[in-house]
Amino acid sequence: MASVATSMREEVQESPAAVRRQEALLAAPMAALIERVAARRPGLVMTCARGSSTHAAKFAKHLFERYLGIPVAAAAPNIATQYHRALDLDGQLFLSISQSGRSDDLVETATMARRAGALTVALVNEPASPLAAASELVLPLGAGPELSVAATKSFVASLAALMRIVAALTDAPPLREACSRLPDRLAAAGTLDWSAALPLLAEASSVVTIGRGPTFAIAYEAALKLKETCELHAEAFSAAEFRHGPIALVSAAYPVLVFHPNDEAGSGIADLANDLRRIGGCVLVAGGAADQQGHLPTLLPHQPESDAICLIQSFYLLAAELAARRGTNADQPRHLQKVTRTR
Repeated sequence: MASVATSMREEVQESPAAVRRQEALLAAPMAALIERVAARRPGLVMTCARGSSTHAAKFAKHLFERYLGIPVAAAAPNIATQYHRALDLDGQLFLSISQSGRSDDLVETATMARRAGALTVALVNEPASPLAAASELVLPLGAGPELSVAATKSFVASLAALMRIVAALTDAPPLREACSRLPDRLAAAGTLDWSAALPLLAEASSVVTIGRGPTFAIAYEAALKLKETCELHAEAFSAAEFRHGPIALVSAAYPVLVFHPNDEAGSGIADLANDLRRIGGCVLVAGGAADQQGHLPTLLPHQPESDAICLIQSFYLLAAELAARRGTNADQPRHLQKVTRTR
């Protein structure tokens, strides 16, 4: 792909360094988190996030349920901010995820959770933020300043931090190794050429993104970035949910971008992609068999969750190029600002 100079592109390329320096930043607060969880294992993890961070929360759900067997639920902040209702969260883990840490609804919900007896943890890029102050433990993302409105390296750093948390709580060597290798793999993912997708996506009026397992959150993040940076309507689904109705929309004029997971969910994704081609769909697949029609190159498989993070790294660079092709400003999307404060 031809390089387009934007803050977004530069920040995507900073992701490997951000993830590399994150390990030292997280050492002390991670030790405190492990000690607290060991003393009182939660029966529930409740996540609280907005924007791209809600997709990081979906990744957290996959990780905690897949590797720890702890159910994960997403908080509805308006329960605290609009209805002023406290939840029964005594002994549970409340995990806020935010780039700025300044959205009022996240702060108020974290405050409610802490008063209710939850162990409140803020995964945040701004350690000196109201959300961090409202939480008992603060885990800094270490992404550094992010000037482009659309979050990229802070999202990648969020996923990496979540992997580190679960790797520490499970003491799983494969996850630990994947965390160690992730910076180098992100750098390699940033060199992959996805330009084959540009002509198709540049002319599209709507796109579907699909994932499952570790790539479910990736599909949602990709759909948001297509809307934000390219002014291209996109909707995300799990591979299973797409068959329950939305598949009726499939046509040659409605591109489907599939993020293939490198674990047990991969076979179902491959079957769906084949079925979509059979009924006349226009399918792009990141990962899976290299000889399939519409294949976008990916790194050789290493570890499923790490591989999924590398997919969004490659996609972000495609999105920057696509925005230029469609004539939109990837750094300053219309009607948006970097910090969105909701209540």
